[in-house]
Amino acid sequence: MEEQTGLESRKAGPIGIFDSGYGGLTVLSEIRALMPEYDYIYLGDNARAPYGSRSYERVYQFTLEAVKWFFRQGCHLVILACNTASAKALRTIQQINLPELDPSKRVLGVIRPTAESIATLSENGHIGILGTEGTIRSGSYELEISKLYPDITVTGEACPMWVPLVENREYHKPGADYFVQQHLEKLFEKDPLIDTIILGCTHYPLLMNKITQYLPKNVKVISQGKYVAESLRSYLQRHPEMDKNCTKKGSIQYFTTDSPEKFGQQASIFLNEQVDALQTNLE
Repeated sequence: MEEQTGLESRKAGPIGIFDSGYGGLTVLSEIRALMPEYDYIYLGDNARAPYGSRSYERVYQFTLEAVKWFFRQGCHLVILACNTASAKALRTIQQINLPELDPSKRVLGVIRPTAESIATLSENGHIGILGTEGTIRSGSYELEISKLYPDITVTGEACPMWVPLVENREYHKPGADYFVQQHLEKLFEKDPLIDTIILGCTHYPLLMNKITQYLPKNVKVISQGKYVAESLRSYLQRHPEMDKNCTKKGSIQYFTTDSPEKFGQQASIFLNEQVDALQTNLE
């Protein structure tokens, strides 16, 4: 699409869903299930994935490029369906870039909606976070949860091999068990009282069967998609001016910065449907 300016930039458009790779498709799936009437654009920056081990500066740069790309497609609302981008780039984009780019548009993340759900899920106030190195090192979950629930204890564990397991289609094979069991044991060594675990990466729901296999039965595992979807619906109900700027024809478009053929093959793992994608350049 061509860049929109002037009056055209105020036309209603689709909701943008962004991830560095494929994991955000698990969030998109839940959002579409809850809000099928809206139009969506999904963008995976697959050519530069993964973001998990990249610096703050690089993740911020890449995420900002993606946000500007969504705005050029006519999106007024963009969801960073990526924990690393939400942790390392969201706050700066909201506070510094949006006022300059377009104060009427919004960029939201996945960490806050997930944090808000905690109080109703944990019985003893001991929470575990499983995420990428970038998400865990950022301390974003600890920060957001402490703002809302200062008495809750949060413990993080970085799982750098889990995303490659998913993207290389090894997540259901016996080889995945070692890496899953290893990180769960490390998490509980840090805090044996954990009764609720947040999957702080959108890839991790595909490992759910492996994860629950190595957990005590009383431990709950929280996948983000449902809570992000419910938070988005609530946001649009509370902000009718933004809802008015979201088109509603039930359509979905997929874009990738890498091979469209590869994206389609991988996306089918997450969505259980055929996906046709287009290639785009963010720079």
